[in-house]
Amino acid sequence: MPTEIEVELQAAVARRRNFAIISHPDAGKTTLTEKLLLYGGAIHEAGTVKARRAQRKATSDWMAMEQQRGISITSTVLQFEYRNCQINLLDTPGHQDFSEDTYRTLAAADNAVMLIDAAKGLETQTRKLFEVCRMRGLPIFTFVNKLDRPGREPLELLDEIEQELGLQTYAVNWPIGMGDRFKGVFDRHNQQIHLFERSAHGAREAKNTIVNLGEPRIEELLEQDLYYQLKEDIELIEGIGPELDLAQLHKGQITPVFFGSAMTNFGVQLFLDSFLDYALKPAARNSTAGEIDPTYPEFTGFVFKLQANMDPKHRDRVAFVRVCTGKFEKDMTVNHARSGKIVRLSRPQKLFAQDRESIDVAYPGDVIGLNNPGVFAIGDTIYNGKKLEYEGIPCFSPELFSYLKNPNPSKFKQFHKGVSELREEGAVQIMYSVDESKRDPILAAVGQLQFEVVQFRLLNEYGVETYLEALPYSLARWVAGGWDALKKAGRLFNTVTVKDNWGRPVLLFKNEWNMQQVVGDHPGLQLNSSAPVVSGQQPESL
Repeated sequence: MPTEIEVELQAAVARRRNFAIISHPDAGKTTLTEKLLLYGGAIHEAGTVKARRAQRKATSDWMAMEQQRGISITSTVLQFEYRNCQINLLDTPGHQDFSEDTYRTLAAADNAVMLIDAAKGLETQTRKLFEVCRMRGLPIFTFVNKLDRPGREPLELLDEIEQELGLQTYAVNWPIGMGDRFKGVFDRHNQQIHLFERSAHGAREAKNTIVNLGEPRIEELLEQDLYYQLKEDIELIEGIGPELDLAQLHKGQITPVFFGSAMTNFGVQLFLDSFLDYALKPAARNSTAGEIDPTYPEFTGFVFKLQANMDPKHRDRVAFVRVCTGKFEKDMTVNHARSGKIVRLSRPQKLFAQDRESIDVAYPGDVIGLNNPGVFAIGDTIYNGKKLEYEGIPCFSPELFSYLKNPNPSKFKQFHKGVSELREEGAVQIMYSVDESKRDPILAAVGQLQFEVVQFRLLNEYGVETYLEALPYSLARWVAGGWDALKKAGRLFNTVTVKDNWGRPVLLFKNEWNMQQVVGDHPGLQLNSSAPVVSGQQPESL
C-alpha cells in the first residue's frame, strides 16, 4: 500500500513535463519560446525577437547585453501551467559561443526540442547539441520552423535527419504549402486539417479552422493543387514511414517531427498538445547510490547553473536547482554532499526569466532558485536521507584563451570578486599559469562573445575595466592521471601546461596537428576533451 507521500509524489510527477530547446543561432528559438508561453497562458502578448527600441523585448532575454544585441546569451527557466500540467521550459543560449551553458542545462532536462530552420536544415550547432542529447539519452522532439518562408522540401529534411543523425523520424503533422502559400498543417493522429489565419506579427494566438480529411468544404477552403499535393504526400508518408513508438522515443531513437511557423503561430499549439502526450515525465537518475526514482520519498536535487546579479538592485547570486526526488519545502534543511555541511534552504523562488516569486513547495522535474551566498557550485548535490551524489556536469574543451588584465590596482578587490563570481556561475572557464610570476587569470571560452560578456559584466556589475591579451592556442586537453601522469611523461614539445579551477593539469595546443604529435611521441599519455567536476572539493581560490 503506497504511503501518503508516495501517492502525492506520483501525482506530482505525472503532471510535470520538462524540456530544453536546442538550435543553431537564428533558427527562431526565442520566438518559439515566446509562442509556447503565449499558448500556455504565461504571457498575453508575444514579444518580438529583434531588439529594436520601438519593439517589445523578448521575455526570456532579460540581460542588458541580450536586449542590446537581440540574442540569448544566458540560460533561463520559464515555468507555466498548461492543460493541468506543470511545464518547465529550460531556455538556453542560441548563440554558439555559449554552448557550454546549454550543455549544463541539458543535464537538468528530461526532453529536448530540436528546432530546425526549414530553409537551412541541420546546422553545425544543432549537430553539436544533438550529440550531447544523445550522450544523455534524451527524447528528442523536432520542430521544423519558418514554413512561412521559402524552404526545402519536407521529405528532404526528414531524410537529412535520418541520414546525418541516425535518428528515425515520424511526421506528427504535415505542412500544407510553404512560404506565402503556407496555409496550415495536417494532423495525422486525428486525421484533421488545421487551416490558419495570419495575425499581425503573430502577437496573439492564430485563428484555426479545423476540417476533417475528406469533407467536401475542403475544396472551397483550400486551393486545388495544394489539396491534391497534400493527399499525395500523406499517402507517401503513410506507406514508407515508421509508426511512432513511445518506448523508442523515450530512448532517443525516434523523433516526432512537427512543421510550423513560430513567427505566425502556425502549428505551435498542435506541437504543445502533442508534446504533453508524448514527452517523458521526470525519470530516475544515476547517482553514487544507484538509480534513484523520482518518487523516492527523500528530497534530493542538483545545481546545474549559477547566475549572479539577476536583480542588479540587490547584487544577488542565484543557484538553479533541479529537484530530482521527494518534496521540496521552504526552509527545509538539507545535506550538502560536497562540503558535508547542513544547509537551510530559505527564500526559494519560482523562476520566470528575470521575474521571481516565492514558493513553498516543489516536486521532481521542477527547477527552483536558491539564494547562493557562496555555498553552491555547479554540479553540487543536496539531499536528505542516505548520502548520494548525482553525476557531475563535465567541463568541455574551450577553443579561445586570453589573459584577463586589470589595469587599475585600486580595483583589485572588485576584480577578484567579479572574476570569482563569474567563474562560479560558469560564464567562462578560468585557468591559471603554472608559472607563479604570472598571476592574471586565463579566460578559456568556446567563442569570442563569452569574453565580451565577461568584460561587459565586470564593468557594469563590478565597476572594473579590463583588457585581454590573447594566447595562441585553440585546443585544451585534460591529463588523465593528473600531475603524476604528466611528470611521468617527461618533457612535452609544442604545448603549454596550465591548471584549471580544480588545480588539474591542462595542456594547451595551437592546433589538432600539434596535439596528435604529442600523443604520438608519448603513447602512455592519455588526454581527455572534457573533465568532470571534482566531488567533495572546492575550486582553487584566485
